[in-house]
Amino acid sequence: MRYSLVVFDCDGVLVDSERLCTAIEARLLTEMGFPHTQDEVVAKFMGRTDADALGILTRMLGAPLAAEFDERASAESLLAFETVLEPVPGVVGVLDALDDAGVPYRVASSGSHRRMRTTLGATGLYARLEGRIHSADDVGRGKPWPDVFLHAAAAEGHAPGDCAVVEDSVNGVLAGVAAGMDVHGFAGGLAGGPALAAAGARVFRSMAELPALLGAGRGRKPGGTGA
Repeated sequence: MRYSLVVFDCDGVLVDSERLCTAIEARLLTEMGFPHTQDEVVAKFMGRTDADALGILTRMLGAPLAAEFDERASAESLLAFETVLEPVPGVVGVLDALDDAGVPYRVASSGSHRRMRTTLGATGLYARLEGRIHSADDVGRGKPWPDVFLHAAAAEGHAPGDCAVVEDSVNGVLAGVAAGMDVHGFAGGLAGGPALAAAGARVFRSMAELPALLGAGRGRKPGGTGA
């Protein structure tokens, strides 16, 4: 199917930040006396806004420790973004294929604009996407509510039913489904394919598959790492 608009999540779909952040968070929680595996961090926090995640942490750790964790995790994540962050392998080829096919695309993330300026900037994607980036900060509610996806569709002037979402988290999939959009769930990241499918996504495992799923052909760099 060819869509009139494709809306990408950011972390874990455009930039390979989820692996870095969840590993840091699991280690810090464990060091602070609240043992967590990376999988447990993914299940508890991935796809949520910073405010929602901080609320969960505050209930779990208490306000002082939650604030300490947030400060330490933010500092370590920023250092990782500046030194080792890369685009998700193959995603630049997907953007190239959409450009070639004349299909517009936007970004809709639970992350803040400040975070996306950092992550997309570090990977060379910000200039390409500037002016088409939407955050949960722009709307009343973050994922799993559909608000940020509906906001992105309205900004481009397209009906939700004509749009596709590309997501890698269960909360993001739920948001896209609630928006009335087709959701393609990337199972090449941290969330398992069965969980994404159960939430309502059409699961794919490699970015090389995505252009054809979006009606944009194979693209210029299928399977490439694409920086």
